Amino acid sequence: MLDSGAAYRCFCTSQRLDLLKKEALRSRQTPRYDNRCRHLSSKQVQDKLSQGTPFVVRFRLLEGPQPFQDLVYGWTRHDVASVEGDPVILKGDGFPTYHLANVVDDYHMGVSHVLRGTEWLISTPKHLLLYQALGWQPPQFAHLPLLLNKDGSKLSKRQGDIFIQHYIDNGYLSDALLDLITNCGSGFTENQMGRTMETLIQQYDLGKTSTHSALLDLDKLPEFNRIHLTKKIDNTDTRFQLVKQLKTLLKDAYKDLVLDEQYIERILLLRKGHLSQLTDLLSSEYSYLWIRPAISKDNLQSLSKEARNIGNIAVRLLKENTSDLTLETLNGELKSKMKRLEDTKYSNAMKLLRVALSGQEHGPSVAEMLLSLGSEESIIRLQNALTE
Repeated sequence: MLDSGAAYRCFCTSQRLDLLKKEALRSRQTPRYDNRCRHLSSKQVQDKLSQGTPFVVRFRLLEGPQPFQDLVYGWTRHDVASVEGDPVILKGDGFPTYHLANVVDDYHMGVSHVLRGTEWLISTPKHLLLYQALGWQPPQFAHLPLLLNKDGSKLSKRQGDIFIQHYIDNGYLSDALLDLITNCGSGFTENQMGRTMETLIQQYDLGKTSTHSALLDLDKLPEFNRIHLTKKIDNTDTRFQLVKQLKTLLKDAYKDLVLDEQYIERILLLRKGHLSQLTDLLSSEYSYLWIRPAISKDNLQSLSKEARNIGNIAVRLLKENTSDLTLETLNGELKSKMKRLEDTKYSNAMKLLRVALSGQEHGPSVAEMLLSLGSEESIIRLQNALTE
């Protein structure tokens, strides 16, 4: 490009460039290089080179609008030379700037399509001129609208929740974050939750990408994560990975805890669809799954005078049905057996059993608690809390 005249050496000092900038700002104009060195003669250039004068290499912009067809924004015209000075493409240390580096790199990698943020739209004519000066066929360009906060403000590195590591640390799945972002954007016939990378690849249509900025609603992320976590629990391979992951988390939370992986797997299957994050199972709401709660017998007696009878009914039910118990059959059996009670409503009986098993008045159904803990552990807890 130096040989063809498409580029030239610029010997302007940093002091001169600072003066140009200050003068432009004082005049309330956009700072730009005045292309002074563009007009140096060959002799002047050689004299400066022989004197060892430091230089950068600038690209000579052609005047006039440079129209091109963007795959998202359509035909675009921008006279870059009217608003910018000739840009530096090789710095004083011999290192290329982005404008040169991205053109050369994309060409040698055989890149056919460049998809990038809309903030680069105004620089594209400059890059197309570089392709032209090098005699290369440029790729097709598609500039994508920006991803903004829900209120329309720009995402900023100063926001603690903009970094991917933030979401990893808080138990969010990469598939869920990707699904949320693509749902906030465009490029699809319709938005739907639960799409994986494979589905996104199949459904994406660049022609359906709009020019409107995408508003990122992170309040929806827990629901997206719940859907993708449910899928991972359903899949045997990914469920095994979740079991290992949860086991590690539990060992950190409960130092002396000895856990059976089949037990952890059972918990995941029973809580499937109710968990937004795997770390939900570390909350106090689920602590009863990992440690036996301290139960006040007086408190249980205050809930029903038939407390011991209720406990005995549940214990006999578990002993009589040592296998083949499902959530549905156990719910049915509990309703049927509790009809024998004289003074306690079914709902109050379930509340009492829930407290006996978990120490909590609210939570999963009693049937699910019994299945989660298993017959042996459930009987121990019920006998300790309710029976003679």
